[in-house]
Amino acid sequence: MKRRDFIVTGSAAAAGIALAPRALHGWVRPSVGDPYNRDIASAALDAATRAGASYADVRVSTNRSQNVSTREQLVTGLSDSETSGVGVRVLVDGTWGFAATRIQTNDAAEETARKAVAQARANRAAQRRPVELASIGPAEEGEWRSPIEIDPFSVSIEDKVDLLLRANAAATQVPGAGFASSRMSFIREEKFFASTDGIITNQTIYRCWPVLTVSAVGDGGDFQSRQSTPLQPMGLGYEYVRDADLVGNASLWAEEAVQKLSAKSVDPGKWDLVLLPSHLFLTLHESIAHPTELDRIQGFEANYAGTSFIYPVEDYLGSFRYGPEFMQIQGERSAPGGLATVGWDDEGVRPEEYFIVKDGLLNDLQTTREQAPWLADWYRSQGREVRSHGNSYSQSWADVQFQRMPNTNLMPNQERDVSLDELIGEVDKGIMIEGRGSYSIDQQRYNAQFGGQGFYEIRDGKVEGMLKDVSYQIRTPEFWNSMDQIGGPSTYQLGGTFGDGKGQPGQANAVSHGCPATRFRDVTVINTARSG
Repeated sequence: MKRRDFIVTGSAAAAGIALAPRALHGWVRPSVGDPYNRDIASAALDAATRAGASYADVRVSTNRSQNVSTREQLVTGLSDSETSGVGVRVLVDGTWGFAATRIQTNDAAEETARKAVAQARANRAAQRRPVELASIGPAEEGEWRSPIEIDPFSVSIEDKVDLLLRANAAATQVPGAGFASSRMSFIREEKFFASTDGIITNQTIYRCWPVLTVSAVGDGGDFQSRQSTPLQPMGLGYEYVRDADLVGNASLWAEEAVQKLSAKSVDPGKWDLVLLPSHLFLTLHESIAHPTELDRIQGFEANYAGTSFIYPVEDYLGSFRYGPEFMQIQGERSAPGGLATVGWDDEGVRPEEYFIVKDGLLNDLQTTREQAPWLADWYRSQGREVRSHGNSYSQSWADVQFQRMPNTNLMPNQERDVSLDELIGEVDKGIMIEGRGSYSIDQQRYNAQFGGQGFYEIRDGKVEGMLKDVSYQIRTPEFWNSMDQIGGPSTYQLGGTFGDGKGQPGQANAVSHGCPATRFRDVTVINTARSG
């Protein structure tokens, strides 16, 4: 079977335009979103259907981003940008078309919709088979907002700079800590969505990330850095920065950077690993979240980001052992503070929680409305509905939405709250790793190598001291099947990234990965020190 051929038919449901008030979960929202945006959306949808579209959706959005960066007592960068516009996507004769405009008027929206229809007709010549959309369910209206306390854009630049410079000063007061850099990044997405399926949503999404990096230089040119790894990017407001206590923790991170200078260089060989969430999230991201993207599996990312070892799909779903029976990998967009947490995706789908890996076996894949029918045979064989998991996302109004990963999580031990001390206590020779370091992974997400920020030697069930020059090598299924114990809920944390790239032209999205502290046996560790 050729790539992209594991595709079966599904049903498309194209309804009329519905921007009237509707009941949603027991309450009524007579006016969702700004009336001006509703008018623009109505104009675009009307124009698209008049021009021949069987389905259309429109996004009216404003994205603002701000970055403040410093080094020692200098401000090294400041950016504050905002972009807004209208994006219209249509289906004509089973073919996608998309167009966008910065001009937010009814006339411009109508013209943009007609351009999207014209593009769809032009694209028809290259369409292999008609696009069919999974059912989205009943029409609904609703609003959603990230659960924040303080809008980061309400805090002055001066206050942000003052905090960063004080953190740098506290770090460089530690003897041996020569350099300190810090930054804050904030994002706010205001997004109105409407479709001819009668879905109307208005969302405000916030993300923030404070970072401090301290470097120490030793004799012989040894250079060691330590990042504020407990401070992962989150879908929260400025209260997250406030509570992070950058100034109070700066000296601790600086001391650890200095300690790395005198740390013992690791002996290569087989080691047991205890991986903390601040590190494991990236291994999970690269070796589980990416290879279970259905468009990647079918070859649509081959020219940019590679493919997946999970191919052909029918040989893997329900039978491929990703890990031990206690391994559960969940996809979701509901975790408080998750970077991919939303009320609806960019197709108006209310996301659901689902198991990508269940009891150690590959159970499902990431899908959109277009992709879910590709797996119709599998879903029906399992007695499951053929529907999108809500994994459609676009980085802005100017970009077409496509499949992006949800928050993809390794679930903690469900039987008991296994502590970090217990994970360590059953290791004779091992390394505990925290934080994201350098990494490399092949195009099929099968062979990989990962470093970290902090490395701690474990001997006879106790942490003895720091190591350095540590990296471990894996083959994805062998690695996850070497997992012999998983931490409980008390060890569970979210990690994540602002800039997961995908697509042509490329787009970036933010995503979190929750996981507990976890133990792996007999993993190959190499020494990354340079000589000569």
